[in-house]
Amino acid sequence: MASKADREQSSYFVREIDKNDGRALKLNQCYKGDVGCVVWDAAIVLSKYLETRGFYDPASGVNTWADRRVLELGAGTGVVGLMAASLGAQVTVTDLEDLQTLLQMNIQENQAMISRGSIAAKVLKWGEDVSGFLPPPDYVLMADCIYYEQSIVPLVESLKRLAGPLTCIICCYEQRTVGVNPKVEKQFFELLQKDFKWDEVPSNKQDAEFNSPDIRILHIQRKV
Repeated sequence: MASKADREQSSYFVREIDKNDGRALKLNQCYKGDVGCVVWDAAIVLSKYLETRGFYDPASGVNTWADRRVLELGAGTGVVGLMAASLGAQVTVTDLEDLQTLLQMNIQENQAMISRGSIAAKVLKWGEDVSGFLPPPDYVLMADCIYYEQSIVPLVESLKRLAGPLTCIICCYEQRTVGVNPKVEKQFFELLQKDFKWDEVPSNKQDAEFNSPDIRILHIQRKV
């Protein structure tokens, strides 16, 4: 009979995300669990965009990620935050209590990839106190967070509390046309426009391979 540890280990499977430097992030995913237990396409597109955008130039040694404070919302497996940390950022990945074990597992799995930056995982429930994450970060990253009707109001409220005038929110999400998804997307942007403005990143500014017409990347900032 398999031990408890063996049973727990067998519930995970690994997905590798290749980086431009020839290495790969290794992400544990879970067969059992909620939506945050797998790597979604939008998270991969955003992760590769962070590389493609050219924050770090190996030829010149200039690293504009260095010392940048980055906060990821709804981190799930942590792939986006791990990519940012591997590029030199000081990252905090956040999600609900239930996903902290998976986040910690993936941070430990990829620790050798993070020589310039840093990464830590913390619990954050949207709409609740964010004082522990202030002053405002340089970047807020969010991948596929626009999907659940009940979470839209607290998500926008958290963005309002977290983002300062210089904070850049990079939001990546897959447009879905079935069920309540169009309604949820519409509600998100109606709430967002009261305090924020945004620009969409064209496909020719994204990773040449990892992009899709169904997946949008937005740069969002507070209105002045």
